[in-house]
Amino acid sequence: MARPIWRGMLSFGLVAIPVQLHTAVREHRHRFRLLHAKDKSPIKYERVCQRDGKPVAWDDLVKGYEYERGHYVVLTKEDFKSAALERDRRVSVTDFVPAEDIDDRFFDHPYYLLPDKGGEQAYAIFREALKRAGRIGIGKVVLRDRQHLVAIESLDEHLMLTMVRFFDEIVEAPSMPSVEKVTVAARDLKLATDLIGALAAEWTPEKYTDDYQQNLQKVIKGKLKGKTITLEETERPMSAEVIDLTERLKASLRAARKKKRAA
Repeated sequence: MARPIWRGMLSFGLVAIPVQLHTAVREHRHRFRLLHAKDKSPIKYERVCQRDGKPVAWDDLVKGYEYERGHYVVLTKEDFKSAALERDRRVSVTDFVPAEDIDDRFFDHPYYLLPDKGGEQAYAIFREALKRAGRIGIGKVVLRDRQHLVAIESLDEHLMLTMVRFFDEIVEAPSMPSVEKVTVAARDLKLATDLIGALAAEWTPEKYTDDYQQNLQKVIKGKLKGKTITLEETERPMSAEVIDLTERLKASLRAARKKKRAA
């Protein structure tokens, strides 16, 4: 088993289950470094003091909060620890809410929450109870000197812990009076609904791939062999002309139905 990134307890009521946290997603996009164009040497970044212009060593750095422009208050590791109300390694679940009630904007980063040694039985019971109840556990945990709101849900044979944004982090959509005044024609609505139906499919995540990263990999492999790779462009030019939405919907629907019949 992969090494956990965190170990602690999952608690609700008077129950405490030993658990461990594992990463659930991984970034596969290409990473690049800035090089000196003259000799292809990597560029090194230095921490430079704005006042005297001299480099500063890591040991000489402190964290500061700018309470006024140009004025800071310094915070130490002890200050961050004192602000963490829950000092034990615990995911404390306080509420169980209907899964459908949580706005997608609140969800952030997912992790696998797996049982640690001795917690398998209690973990399995809690996982099945969550699944049967159709609810998500909401709680808090302190990680890296920062408190996080989290959601715990049952997924297949595991529990998932997802970082959840706090309410004051959510930004409301800007008002668009011009859209609110639009009248939707029944004919166009039916065409659009039929088009969605014609394009309906089962969720198969593995069929969606990052075309740009794949093309970029081809370019990189070509350059390693001393070749210049030219890929065929598929971009369709954007048109500024006024379109007949009804005709576009009809044409799209015909194309979608034809593609489905062929498949």
